[in-house]
Amino acid sequence: MSTANQYSPALIAYHVTEASNKAYWSRIGAAWPNKKGGFQVKLETLPVNGELVLLPPKTQGENEEPA
Repeated sequence: MSTANQYSPALIAYHVTEASNKAYWSRIGAAWPNKKGGFQVKLETLPVNGELVLLPPKTQGENEEPA
């Protein structure tokens, strides 16, 4: 495993808020695989509705906001 992949998260945690027929995505944390097949999740904040979305990180050239 390369050094970049070793420290890069496998998943990004987002909180999604919908208002005025538009979804607002806020990055709130990330997740890395652990040795037992699960994930270590680090959150900077907790979503107020208790729901978060985990998606693979965007590759270079992709939009910042998930679809």
